[in-house]
This record gives sequence, structure tokens and C-alpha cells, in this order.
Amino acid sequence: MSDTVQVEICPSILSADFTRLGDQVREIEAAGARRLQIDVMDGTYVPNITMGAGIVAAVRSVTPLLIEAHLMIVRPELHIPDFAQAGADLIIVHQEATLHLHRTVEQIKGLGKQAGVALNPATSLTTLEEILEYVDLVLIMTVNPGFGGQAFIHSMLPKLRRLRAMLDARGLHPLIEVDGGINPQTAPLAVAAGARVLVAGSSVYTPKQPVAAAMTALRAGYGAGTADAP
Repeated sequence: MSDTVQVEICPSILSADFTRLGDQVREIEAAGARRLQIDVMDGTYVPNITMGAGIVAAVRSVTPLLIEAHLMIVRPELHIPDFAQAGADLIIVHQEATLHLHRTVEQIKGLGKQAGVALNPATSLTTLEEILEYVDLVLIMTVNPGFGGQAFIHSMLPKLRRLRAMLDARGLHPLIEVDGGINPQTAPLAVAAGARVLVAGSSVYTPKQPVAAAMTALRAGYGAGTADAP
């Protein structure tokens, strides 16, 4: 990887030890992370139920890191103000989960937050053509949402390359993020395809090694020109 490529690891606290969540957040901060993701699931849009705005507020109280609230919920527009007030810096909604995506993105922006849009593996990039100029981040799911620890779907790599080409052709600069199955083997593939933010949960918070060592192993795959290297 060229040393001019700026890549960030965005640890997901979905895989953290919630009995010591504050310490786990401080560990990724010490390891050089500049952002983290909080996965919000409602049991309807995805099978599991996870965290709400209260967890965002709790995490906000212990870290200055940029907080991404990834809303895997139906009708996210009903809950966006709660996550904004709780301290999320960037709020990600799924294209498939809201009827009026432009309005929802404008709602997020109107609250002074960055706006991201996520696409599930089977959702075409064409669904974003009319919204790209308004968003700060596009999240390409490299697993089907709802569970941690899933295997990376390699057929998403051409989708990432097409998104990179689409943005370049239009002179647009939202970050491209990937989420799902990111580990030392898949991270360089995602970066080569155009991703610049890598969400990693079970490969960061793992009993196999400390958080700092896990993040170092992820970075080693795609080179030293990283935005979040300590």
C-alpha cells in the first residue's frame, strides 16, 4: 500500500466486554483508534437487539473519539434526535430502512452531525446515485447485518471498486467504509478496493490477544500510511 493512503480502523464495541466497557474504549484509544462504532439493532430490521442511545451517552462520557452510531433499525428518523443528543458524531442509516432517504440525511445534517448511508450486500449502488453528494460516508456491508463474527463476502470487492470509481467520476469525497469480516487477511483486500475506514469488532476485541496487538495486526496487512497509527 502506498504510504499516501489514509486508512482508519473503526473498532465496533459490539464485541467488547460490556462488564468493563469504559476500559475497553480506553484501550482502543490508547492503541491509536480515532473513531469507534456503536451497532444499534432493533430486533426487526435485523434479528438481534443490541444498544440504544444510552450506550452512546455512556461511551461519550469516557472518550473524545469520533462516535459512529450505525442504526440497523426501521424508521431511523424517529430516533435520530436521541442519538444526536446522546453524543454521536456520525449517524449511519440504511438505505433499505427509511422511506425518504434524502429527508433523513437532511435531518441528520440539520442536527449538526455527519451523515452516513449503509448498503446491505444485495442492495445495488444505483440506489445511492441521487444522494451521494449529500453524505459524508458510505458504508458497504461486507456481511449481512445483524451478527458479529461473520465471514467477509468477497463478492463485495467489485462493489467497492465501482463505488470508488463512481465517486471519483463525480469528484465527490465521502469516506468509503466497510463493515463485516474484517481481519488481517481481508483488510488489505478492502483497502485495495477503495475502502478507507474498516469497521472491526471480533478481530479487535478477541481473547486471543490484547486490543493493541490486534489493531497492530490489522494495520500490518495494509501498510504504514494509516490515519490512525499511534
